[in-house]
Order: sequence, then structure tokens, then C-alpha cells
Amino acid sequence: MLAWLKMAILLTNPPVTIAAEGLPHKTWTRAEVDVLESTGLFVGLRFELMDGELIDKMGKKRKHVSCTRQTVIALEAVFGADFVNQEAPIDVASADNLRNEPEPDVIVLRCASRQLEANPQPSDVLLVVEIADTTLRHDLGSKAALYARAGILEYWVLDVNARRLHVLREPSAGAYQLQLELEESDSVSPVAKPVPIPVASLLV
Repeated sequence: MLAWLKMAILLTNPPVTIAAEGLPHKTWTRAEVDVLESTGLFVGLRFELMDGELIDKMGKKRKHVSCTRQTVIALEAVFGADFVNQEAPIDVASADNLRNEPEPDVIVLRCASRQLEANPQPSDVLLVVEIADTTLRHDLGSKAALYARAGILEYWVLDVNARRLHVLREPSAGAYQLQLELEESDSVSPVAKPVPIPVASLLV
């Protein structure tokens, strides 16, 4: 029991400086995280597994929450509610799946959600959206590379502070070859369904 208590303290108060100093630290696999979740250790907590690290998904600011909702509404108007998920885990490239299980803020699926019995595969995903208030560098860096390696057709990062939309397309060789930066006054048309969506409609 003491060992589990120590692990719970470690997970809820991660020693971020240890990894930064290059000292040994624990990284996790999806299988290990599944075991931890089955014990009830994560009740009331939300984590995202990225490169073996558990990223805290709790405590989002109100602007993040509101912009996520606005984005869901805008995409549901184009694709239909059955095809848009909020904060749902997805699979990525096979080589990345062992230590990654991202939970994008919004995803658009190729098929209706009810038809899936497990995490969507990259081929099931038409569009991934991350809402960035404090995570812009991470979302445009390691997350963009992760989604590109998976071959995700299109990736948006909504910068709520600068009120801009970063549009990344044409995944190849582990990177998005086409990157656009749109202002609030612009519109964006998803590759999978070229219907113009005002960037302003995603913001609050």
C-alpha cells in the first residue's frame, strides 16, 4: 500500500526538474498506464501520455474551455455531431503507440463515433485540433511531429492568445510540409470538406 501511495504522490506532483537535468526518471508505457488506471489511482485526474510522460490535463483556463466548445460547434456544423469528438484518445503511428496516447482537444472522424469500438486509428481521423493558451510551443513542436508521423491528414492549432489559427497539412517524412498561419479575419476550409469556417467563430 505504501508503494502505491508513493506512486500516487509522484504522479500528482511530478518532479519536472529531474527530467530537465537529464537524470534518470520513470517513463511510462500505455500498458503500464492502463494498469494504474485499473487500480482507481487516476480517479478525478486526467492525464495524457506523450513520449512516455504523463501530462496533466486538469485545470484548463476558461478561455481554453470556451474556445474548445466554439470549435466543436463550428466543426459539427460542417461535419455533423456524430463525427466530432472532444478530448478523446486516438492511436498514432505503430512505432509511437507504445509510449503515446494523445487526447486532442477536438477530432473529426471519417466515420460516426458509434461505429468505433476502440481508439480511432490515424486513418479514421480527418482533422485534429489543439487549443493552445500555454502549450503553443509543445503543440506546434512534438505534437505536430507525432501527428505527422501518424499521417493525420490535417492538424490545427488555435492560438487563443494571439487569436490565430495554425493550419498544418500534407504530412510526409515525419513533418507537415504545408503550414499556414491565419488571422482572426480569415476563414479556413478543412481539406476533408472544403466549407469555409471563419477563424473568428472558433474564438471567444
